[in-house]
Amino acid sequence: MSAVSIIDAIYRHLLQRYLFARDAERAHRMTLRMLAALPAFTPPRDRPELGIKLWGIDFPNPIGLAAGMDKDAVAIGGWVTLGFGFAELGTITPRAQPGNDPPRVWRVPERRALINRLGFPSEGMEAVAPRIERIRKAGISIPLALNFGPNSDTPPEGIAADYTALIERLGRLADFIVINVSSPNTPGLRNWQSPKKIGELFEAIREHAGASPRPTPVLVKISPDLERNELFRICETALALGVDGIVACNTTVVREAVGVSSPHPGGLSGRPILIRTRELIRDIYTHTRGQIPIIGVGGISSAEDAWLDIRAGASLVELYTALIYEGPGLIVRIKSGLADLLRRGGFRSISEAVGIDR
Repeated sequence: MSAVSIIDAIYRHLLQRYLFARDAERAHRMTLRMLAALPAFTPPRDRPELGIKLWGIDFPNPIGLAAGMDKDAVAIGGWVTLGFGFAELGTITPRAQPGNDPPRVWRVPERRALINRLGFPSEGMEAVAPRIERIRKAGISIPLALNFGPNSDTPPEGIAADYTALIERLGRLADFIVINVSSPNTPGLRNWQSPKKIGELFEAIREHAGASPRPTPVLVKISPDLERNELFRICETALALGVDGIVACNTTVVREAVGVSSPHPGGLSGRPILIRTRELIRDIYTHTRGQIPIIGVGGISSAEDAWLDIRAGASLVELYTALIYEGPGLIVRIKSGLADLLRRGGFRSISEAVGIDR
């Protein structure tokens, strides 16, 4: 058995029941500690047809860890071991902050979903920087994205300065940067999705991200709760500004439309938002004529899910919630299934399949 198969069996037969008997956030912290303590295993080399190149970066496979799972970059080696093609770490804030008061994470097991109102708990950029520096020196083998957000007590006029401070401190450590303006748990943050606000933000950001000999790609993460006309205006703004990519999408505050009934406030992730995510991906790809790379995130729990997001227009996909329900062997299973789907469809690479269903 491979190392991942052993880890997956231990989780599914022993640990999952134990963790599900605990508060969801406490179980999350315990899981991160276990992943951080894993010995350094090198996963088998991915099949070459799963590789894709974007922004000059070679991704060994298109399956990434979504932001929110490893907010403070404590378990990077674990994501390599599980076979991810890249990892998005964060959301990271400039200064340390506790986030919202607990309880603030709830499972919805009957729908394979989570609800969170975390509010960007973060140890801050100064705590995260040395961890990423150490893993870089150790020769980590997958690309790393850093997801940035402002501190909750930053006034509106200081939001852009928070993002530029993060880029100044951490930008050189990132393969690409994701600007989070779509969390539903930070009051006023989603206002920064308007074309005018995005324009102001990216003007400030570009000065810093492009200052190095190798400009760091900057992507924006959007909400699934946008109206289509709002989405299209954001697409047009992104094209005009030369935004490097769009991450679609964050958690949703919608409940009835996705068939979830819960008394808990916050953002919903997992299986219920899969179809909405795919609609966004298809709309973005069609409206931008495939000119902006898309990372699809929301509800993926199988190779077929990832495959349909890719066919809708996503070049890369991410997941997080499904790991909790399906176990750490999920990544290997998705990659194997994707390779089979490529072969059956007559495709030689992931890039050939991007957007073919638009």
